[in-house]
Amino acid sequence: MEIVTNTLDLNRLREMAAGIFGNLVKAVVDVDKELLAVDGELHSDLEALLLESGSRQKSLWGINLYPEMQGKDFIEFDSVINMRPSQDNRSRGVDDEQIRKKIIEVVSKRIKQ
Repeated sequence: MEIVTNTLDLNRLREMAAGIFGNLVKAVVDVDKELLAVDGELHSDLEALLLESGSRQKSLWGINLYPEMQGKDFIEFDSVINMRPSQDNRSRGVDDEQIRKKIIEVVSKRIKQ
């Protein structure tokens, strides 16, 4: 597991995918600090890593990255950690369009395709 504070090359992301799941990399995005934690077996492990580094739980959102895909298929908004009725997010996805846009922005900043 690692926190991406600069950028991550797409080829490195492919290597991570091959190492655990084959076609995807689990990731958690801190939308406030614009950080990305990647390469964990569970989103909750990545969430814990970011929390230990000073992130706030309400700013963390779980996603899956598919390095062999492009465009809207590159990011999948699906994680149990996203289920937050207190933040009006009642699904495993990310219901708020502004938060989805911010996640896409952070991923685009941190992953160089």
